[in-house]
Amino acid sequence: MSLLFTPFTFDAPSGPLTLPNRIVIAPMCQYSAENGLATDWHLTHWTNMLNSGAGLFTIEATAVSAVGRISPGCLGLWDDSTQAALADNLQRARRQAPHVPVCIQISHAGRKASSATPWNGGMLIAPQDGGWQTVAPSALPHLPQEAAPTELSLADIAQIKADFVNTARRSQELGIEAVELHAAHGYLLHQFLSPLSNQRTDQYGGSFENRIRFPLEVFQAVREAFGGTLGMRISGTDWVDGGWTIDETCELAVLLKQAGAQFVHISSGGVSPLQKITLGPEYQVHLAKAVKERSGLTTFAVGLITEPAQAEAVLQRGDADLVALARSFLYKPRWGWEAAVALGGTVDAQHQYWRSLPREAKNIFNDAKIGMR
Repeated sequence: MSLLFTPFTFDAPSGPLTLPNRIVIAPMCQYSAENGLATDWHLTHWTNMLNSGAGLFTIEATAVSAVGRISPGCLGLWDDSTQAALADNLQRARRQAPHVPVCIQISHAGRKASSATPWNGGMLIAPQDGGWQTVAPSALPHLPQEAAPTELSLADIAQIKADFVNTARRSQELGIEAVELHAAHGYLLHQFLSPLSNQRTDQYGGSFENRIRFPLEVFQAVREAFGGTLGMRISGTDWVDGGWTIDETCELAVLLKQAGAQFVHISSGGVSPLQKITLGPEYQVHLAKAVKERSGLTTFAVGLITEPAQAEAVLQRGDADLVALARSFLYKPRWGWEAAVALGGTVDAQHQYWRSLPREAKNIFNDAKIGMR
């Protein structure tokens, strides 16, 4: 029997969360918000993803404050207006799809904030050009030619922690079942973890224990505020000598498990332009495997896992507990259906789609009933 199409249950403080399968749609920035507000694009995109056959859908990196956005087009959840827009679009999307648990990735971009959208070059936008002053653990720019971010004070750090808690509480009010803290890809929590971006000399910099202090404090504060399934996305390595390592990732995962995490999502890189990554199928799976083996924490694998047989093999080998895909779902929005055909699984689908399947795939929809005069 396919492992990819077996259910998986998280045990959270508020109660268990059972996924119908082990396919996770990873967060994908859409750069289509207006002043942090979800738009018609999000309604269309979320409806599409919720009808994909995946067991868990993760909303894109959602900023905990306006200055925490990656770009001016990034989604936010920090006040009543951003909450109302997200609630409206998410509720309407969920009404047009089978019941699929939803996770939201909450984030602060730190020194990688105030960026242009990818189709506009992706570079830092100066305040005079519609951007804003960025912040970071240390006043070190992401790229050498960029203006330096402002080093966060202790009061700033406390405020950002409160911002994460505020966003997590608002997520719970929206009925979102899971939260993923974004500590990967060179954004603020990752910037604290990595010695490449964190050169502080106080309690938040220097040693491993000091560099993980703020991300752990954020996790613990969110854990108190949010009763649902909670985890963290981490870059397993910086791919740079002297940077964050897989051994440190494993140690952090152990501490997260002790602090009440339900999962960890292992990606890599993003904090330094000096990174040297050899891309290829499943190029990050070995990182997820190490974390799973050494921490015992439920682990998501991600990164160039594009085919159903690949995803199944990752699980069969025991390298991870769930498999996350992102761009594959943008290119093939019914990837979950195709995987069910390939692996002999089943998925839930809206009744409007029950007549859509070719003969060789006619048995993948649960409870489908078709009648004609």
